[in-house]
Amino acid sequence: MIPSSTTRVAAIDCGTNSIRLLVADVGPDGTLTEVDRRLRIVRLGQGVDRTGELAPEALERTLEASREYASVIAETGATRVRFVATSATRDARNRQDFADGVRAAVGVDPEVASGREEAELSFRGATAGVAAQHPGPYLVVDLGGGSTELVLGTTTPEAALSLDVGSVRMTERHLHSDPPTPAEEEAARADVRAALDHAAQTVPFGRTTTLVGLAGSVTSVTAHALGLPEYRRAAVHGAVLGVDRVLAACDDLLHRTREQRLALGFMHPGRADVIGAGALVWAEVVTRVRDDVAAAGGTLADVVTSESDILDGIALSLA
Repeated sequence: MIPSSTTRVAAIDCGTNSIRLLVADVGPDGTLTEVDRRLRIVRLGQGVDRTGELAPEALERTLEASREYASVIAETGATRVRFVATSATRDARNRQDFADGVRAAVGVDPEVASGREEAELSFRGATAGVAAQHPGPYLVVDLGGGSTELVLGTTTPEAALSLDVGSVRMTERHLHSDPPTPAEEEAARADVRAALDHAAQTVPFGRTTTLVGLAGSVTSVTAHALGLPEYRRAAVHGAVLGVDRVLAACDDLLHRTREQRLALGFMHPGRADVIGAGALVWAEVVTRVRDDVAAAGGTLADVVTSESDILDGIALSLA
């Protein structure tokens, strides 16, 4: 029985690497109570950076997961549904095929979020999870498969930008060896640094008091830094780690082989081949923010990880 004072909502976040579902009850005070949360690695963005189109097999994997999620939504009785698609579908010429398939599977039109809207949803979800424990301004970094959203603010976003830098995109562009060669690594770092130079013109990193990282690459790095034998959401959410500890975990994941990453108990099998690039991107972001904060006269000693992210932001928007 759903309490009369709450609204049961279903949020779907379809990114470049994964598609996720959150069914939750939203109370009158805006609190979320989780009913069901699921993740499937579908790699929708497979090859999009190179071809400009969604691959047929990637599209079918995503629609199969969408049909599964539609069944869960029906079973749980969610009355409001929002399906948000991000970087891969923004970039694809055949995104209408995706839209038609989602409408048939779920019964709602997918919204292809702009980079700014994606950043704002991520900010809302993330700060709802950490604002009570940490001071602003917050720099929220949502490191996805195809793009990375950066948004700075305290109670609302004040500056935001989406960069075409993510774990899948950087892997396909640069990191072809297992593990990557020094030349591949340097090319990827140069790409990310150029993107961050561009971002710094819009998002003033030096104003950051609390750096908050979101999404699978960041949570995997955090699990590695914590030495978790298996993935534990409760341990990862809200984890506060020193900058040096984060950078060491990133470096270790980058230089492992795929098989060595798979052997880590917390590693999702669908993330093992791209986590090296995700770790590289996160290391570059953390380093840049630390240095810009120092240049502004401050100190960034720690990094916060949030499991509340764009998915939670989508759910909150439905209330």
